[in-house]
Amino acid sequence: MIRTARRLRRTSRRSGVPPKVVALGGGHGLSASLSALRRITGDLTAVVTVADDGGSSGRLREEMGVLPPGDLRKALAALCGDDEWGRTWAQVIQHRFVSKGDLHGHAVGNLLIVALWEQLNDEVAALEWVGRLLGAHGRVLPMSAVPLDLHASVRGHDPEKPDETTTVRGQAMVALTPGDVQEVWLLPADPPAVPEAVQAVLDADWVVLGPGSWFSSVIPHLLVPELADALVNTRARKVLTLNLAPQPGETDGFSPQRHLEVLARHAPKLTIDVVLADEAAVPDRESLAQAAERLCGTVELARMAAPDGPRHDPELLATAYDRIFRMRGRIGPWR
Repeated sequence: MIRTARRLRRTSRRSGVPPKVVALGGGHGLSASLSALRRITGDLTAVVTVADDGGSSGRLREEMGVLPPGDLRKALAALCGDDEWGRTWAQVIQHRFVSKGDLHGHAVGNLLIVALWEQLNDEVAALEWVGRLLGAHGRVLPMSAVPLDLHASVRGHDPEKPDETTTVRGQAMVALTPGDVQEVWLLPADPPAVPEAVQAVLDADWVVLGPGSWFSSVIPHLLVPELADALVNTRARKVLTLNLAPQPGETDGFSPQRHLEVLARHAPKLTIDVVLADEAAVPDRESLAQAAERLCGTVELARMAAPDGPRHDPELLATAYDRIFRMRGRIGPWR
């Protein structure tokens, strides 16, 4: 694995400085892209959603009024290296306590992040400190400095009323809700973006969206006005990475092209350069190509699924990203 990572880094450097890459998302999907991207560039920034309201993150958010740290913790763990130090710290911050008391279910990394937030009173600086402790291969930023609430309009949420539209509140509920999600929005409306996240998008060579829970991890970034404007105006090329399969509840029954259609509905000004999909997950390649063309993009198919389950293999995903970055052109001085 380490040998392959070194080979990919050498390949990326042949034409000069490795690309500046920004990856947006949350949860396991963002972790997958970060685990791949850290293998091919040393200039990597994760911009993470902050609407989680379940589990340990939800408890800390409610009790202490802080940003939910869980997705930030997962991103930091994904950026840990493959050496003994990186593997050990990744396991430590992901460790959850099992007890009969208040600590039950809390992740060590969540508590560490919140402790540094309290010490420094600066979310960005605290995450940088955690990254330095872990030896993270990149930096992690929240997309907004205020906790956000995700709402969704869902048709058929009640199976007995398939034509009725219901409002579902909370990221945890949206991610698991039955029915057809029509639209999502954030409260507070028009939340402020973290300035460092906006600048990272504007300065990037490549921006990667997805994979991940489409309505609860990918699309929320497009609902933060300053971040959405940066994604529209950046000179970076943009890659949209599709999931290996629809997510039960949230995107049940979605075709690959429908993922593009709902994203465009939430961000009509956004263009995409490359839509990356697993070759085995696209039954209708022509329809996907047409949907990508409406976003001004083209489709790149690759084998990316892990052999042991429905997840992205980091090495295969890294190879796909590396090929796209090398073959689809580079921006500005990296050209």
